[in-house]
Amino acid sequence: MTALAGTRPPRSTREDRREALVLAAFEQIAEHGFEGLRTREVAAGVGLNIATLHYYFPTKETLIRGVVTHAMARFRSTLAPHGSPADQLRNHLRAVRKLLRDEPEVGAVMGELALRSARDPSLARIMREMNDAWQRTLRGLLRRAAREGYLSRDLDSDEVAALIMATLMSITLPSVSSADRTDQAFRQLERWLGLGPGRRLVSSK
Repeated sequence: MTALAGTRPPRSTREDRREALVLAAFEQIAEHGFEGLRTREVAAGVGLNIATLHYYFPTKETLIRGVVTHAMARFRSTLAPHGSPADQLRNHLRAVRKLLRDEPEVGAVMGELALRSARDPSLARIMREMNDAWQRTLRGLLRRAAREGYLSRDLDSDEVAALIMATLMSITLPSVSSADRTDQAFRQLERWLGLGPGRRLVSSK
């Protein structure tokens, strides 16, 4: 019986189906690119029909939003609220580096979505919302790190957050995403920010 047959499935079943559909769409984009996303194949891949997919995701845009949310959840998992702001920034950079190495499909999907958003207004809006939230988080960490003496107070937190995001997002693009370039970019970010273990750029006294 499908979700449209009259009774709503239990909450756990609805959540499981939504997650399965999002993961199937995520995998399609990672393997075939954005143009290869086919909702019927997404539904069939998890044993559902297209009507059931539309019950959970009425439009392709809502499905894509689910994919973006999933991908960003993987990025957010690299932000651990432990240690000093400098520790959190350092660990974030290193965890993103590990994530892109261990789960290349995350980078592949983010790269596809970023490229597509340049010519798709609805996707551009989704990506902008995602990036705004990410920038707010980074900006807060940078400001706290500056207050506690780990970063120069002269650094503009908005500009530095934008630079970090631009660097990390560019690494997901196919023309940039080699292991050597990725390692170089992360090392340079750490050096420029002065985030070596135990280092402070500014005295806290």
